[in-house]
Amino acid sequence: MTEQVSVFAPSPTLTVTVEDLDGQPDTHLHAGGQGLWQARMITALGTPVVFCCALGGETGAVLRHLLTGPELTVRARDVAARNGVYIHDRRGGEREPFLHQRPDRLTRHEVDDLYELAVVAGLESGVAVLSGSIDEACDEVVPVSVYQRLAVDLARNGCEVVVDLAGERLAATLEGKPAVVKVSHEELVEDGRAASDDLADLVKGARELVDGGVGLVVVSRAAEPTLAVSADAELLVTSPSLEPVDTRGGGDSMTAGLAAGLAQGLDRAAALRLGAAAGALNITRHGLGSGSGEAVRALVDRVEIAPAG
Repeated sequence: MTEQVSVFAPSPTLTVTVEDLDGQPDTHLHAGGQGLWQARMITALGTPVVFCCALGGETGAVLRHLLTGPELTVRARDVAARNGVYIHDRRGGEREPFLHQRPDRLTRHEVDDLYELAVVAGLESGVAVLSGSIDEACDEVVPVSVYQRLAVDLARNGCEVVVDLAGERLAATLEGKPAVVKVSHEELVEDGRAASDDLADLVKGARELVDGGVGLVVVSRAAEPTLAVSADAELLVTSPSLEPVDTRGGGDSMTAGLAAGLAQGLDRAAALRLGAAAGALNITRHGLGSGSGEAVRALVDRVEIAPAG
């Protein structure tokens, strides 16, 4: 196994942001989507990433030029399906959506080729993150069965699988008994895995996932301490208190820290601290999945872990 993480992100999104610069519009083009934000943070923490995705249409052509960065290797399947576009205006301080163009669904042959890329990358890396898209509606790009097959095939061949999904896609991956499941408390309740967002109910829901074979369940709880449940522990992870700029992406950065910790051979407590610190830093920034590894590590010792009981 190499100290590397593969990230499966079927269809990254072209994001266009309009901001104010001295009273004039200032336009920024970025590659976006959950998997890409996670990949950025993983590389910032010093772990190389192999990024597996599909690129197609004019949006895909632009994304190919934007998907670059230190320690980021892109393995893309060229497809006829177009990648999505998300355009928003932040000149008023708040995010005002202007256009959200959904990506196209991949054909059967395109799915097969993308699956092949992801399996090989995961086995080469030893740690694989299975992520969704910029929103749940975009997850129709590939069938749910792709996530189930990836989770099972990778885990069966010794790869540690980290899942950051919800709904049908989370349920599908559970057959592979992933090493880590990262989920928000809202998702746990919405999926019917917890009766409410009360801590006792969340612990019960996470415990059922662990009893089903998941190695570690990490439940982010907005401003409340994160819940972490494994076979032998129920923990609360408290991040350092920082003034938020944009809370979107905090959970993705936490997942990235957990995956990087696994790849770096950290123990469970150290990986949880790294994930919590990465999530805490990200919400202080405008860019999702951004932040320096040096800054994250400066916060690690300020993360507190205590029994949930």
